[in-house]
Amino acid sequence: MDPVEAFRCWDVRMAAAAAALMAAPPPRGGLEELFRDYGVRYQTVEKIGELGFTVSTLVAMKEEELEDMIAALCHVLRWDLLVGERFGIKAAVRTERRRRHLDVVPLAAEEHEGFSQEGLSEEIAAAASVGEPCETHKKKKKKNNKKSEEEEEEEEGEEDRQREHPFIVTEPGELARGKKNGLDYLFHLYELCRGFLVQVQAMARERGQKCPTKVTNQVFRFAKDAGASYINKPKMRHYVHCYALHCLDEEASNGLRRAFKERGENVGAWRQACYAPLVEMAGKRHGWDVDAMFASQARLAIWYVPTRLRQLCHAARGGGAGEERPLRLAGGDSVGF
Repeated sequence: MDPVEAFRCWDVRMAAAAAALMAAPPPRGGLEELFRDYGVRYQTVEKIGELGFTVSTLVAMKEEELEDMIAALCHVLRWDLLVGERFGIKAAVRTERRRRHLDVVPLAAEEHEGFSQEGLSEEIAAAASVGEPCETHKKKKKKNNKKSEEEEEEEEGEEDRQREHPFIVTEPGELARGKKNGLDYLFHLYELCRGFLVQVQAMARERGQKCPTKVTNQVFRFAKDAGASYINKPKMRHYVHCYALHCLDEEASNGLRRAFKERGENVGAWRQACYAPLVEMAGKRHGWDVDAMFASQARLAIWYVPTRLRQLCHAARGGGAGEERPLRLAGGDSVGF
């Protein structure tokens, strides 16, 4: 064969191979499998891959970072994203994150158990070598953990610290405008916490572990791992008495919201004002037994009683039965009952 002709044939074959390589869709790190059942179009998955994202990257991202990725998809690549696709992307990532968490937790528990046993044996050997009495791991754990879970939950020193309130006072059914959320959204977070508690209880029963009856640190950790980083212990404990008033006397709670909205008060003043109706309710209906008051409502029974509410009930009870005693709130306001 003529060398020139052979070179031409080789050049044609190379061009065909290059065209086939360009036409074949590059692997996207399992993105197609991740978004398969969530209404995300194949072209959208390709665009996400073009930005360099993989399944592992998406799962490790926070909710805010997912929003940034979706914004880049729309503005950088000029891609028209359907409304359902926006929710589908987030739902798929949350599901994958939850699945990986459930796969990792049992393995981590086994590794932790092995590490604890190894540390225990070294501890016993060290104690025997110096002639000290051997104390079991269980006794040491009990000695070091003097405070129970309930006592830890009731410590609310952070409640008195100055903080920026992420909410604004809104009337029932009113949508908040701007960056801050309304009070309906705040109460909705407590309902979400109840759902997370149910999931934690189901997992504990399946594994034969101790089943929590209240919203504890374990529930907040589970919510964070599930992608609900907006649910955290300081925020939920800070407004739990406001939610208590909403559950026990929704009409009084709505009236308080309307009054403070009309006066233009901030959410901090509204939060302080929520104590007085609860103290009055505890004295008249439950004989100052604030624990019984919380236990009387199913949605409220899963939350620990705030320390501040206990102190106010104790102070009001010490004022004498039947005597009108003003309850002094932060800011100088006082409410008699």
